[in-house]
Amino acid sequence: MPNSNTKLFKVIILGFDGVLGSALTGALDLFSFTGVSWQRFLGQEVKPRFNVQIASVGGMDIRCSNRLIMQAHCAIAEVADCDLLLIPTIGDSIDKVLSQNVDLLPHITRLANTKADIASNCSGAFFLAKAGLLDGRAATTHWGYASKFKADFPLVDLQENQFVTQSGNIFCAAGGSAFYDLALLLIERYCGREISTQVAKTQILDSKRGNQNSYTNVKLYKPHSDPLVKRVQEFIEDNFNQPIQVSDLATMVNITPRTLNRRFQSCVAMRPIEYIQAVRIEQAKRLLELGDVTIKSLADQVGYNDISSFTRLFKRATELTPKEYQKKFSRMSV
Repeated sequence: MPNSNTKLFKVIILGFDGVLGSALTGALDLFSFTGVSWQRFLGQEVKPRFNVQIASVGGMDIRCSNRLIMQAHCAIAEVADCDLLLIPTIGDSIDKVLSQNVDLLPHITRLANTKADIASNCSGAFFLAKAGLLDGRAATTHWGYASKFKADFPLVDLQENQFVTQSGNIFCAAGGSAFYDLALLLIERYCGREISTQVAKTQILDSKRGNQNSYTNVKLYKPHSDPLVKRVQEFIEDNFNQPIQVSDLATMVNITPRTLNRRFQSCVAMRPIEYIQAVRIEQAKRLLELGDVTIKSLADQVGYNDISSFTRLFKRATELTPKEYQKKFSRMSV
């Protein structure tokens, strides 16, 4: 997991004629003020978490669909790499915008191949599909565009009932304000749950709207380069609610438990068993924040049969009992 105090993550927002102005400026505001607004309110040191720039073809000005003219910070061709590329909503005719911005497609593909996260909002998913990045992947878009999307891109697994989808490093959000759900997810991915919650509170955003089953277990940004450890991390994140033995994880990747422990410690500063517990506790915190849930049901949902053991681990991690945490952080109590 990244140390968000030491890295300023680079976010590029794609600008193009016909973009929905509010989606463009909304993304700019949310990421730019992460680590800023909450800190100002509480009199803390301001620590921006993202370096955000708008990039267009040739660095040209952008005419939004509401006729607002936006100035780009740079040319997309000059962006060699980034942590996150955001593609906002198409506000004008989709076919018209796509045909007039074909020069953007190679750059979207190029940055996707650098392993940057690529995220679209609403009809912005048409750019990803046009670039061939969604073939065989789960995606979503505005319900009003679902029929057209299916007809134009039959190879995409369109899940129009989902607010947000994730397939590898590709994220999609559904229509309109689903962008906020996506932004909070991505902020959590890079900066952790606490920072994401700060942003939700300062911007008065409801972080539990719609169907969130597809992204309740956020795969956090992994800055290390050990593919074996990443594989084990992702297995844990996908199966945290099932019994997991470290010996079985070691067998899965053909190494000894001792070697797995050593490599985990080197990459993420914790042992596999500690990582399993951390993922489960994070999921439990989310469920408590979403609303009322019994302790037994909560323990079952995050992979613990022993309620007392779960409660003890939760209090050790948060310094609060599950009930105390729910009372303090539940969106229902705000």
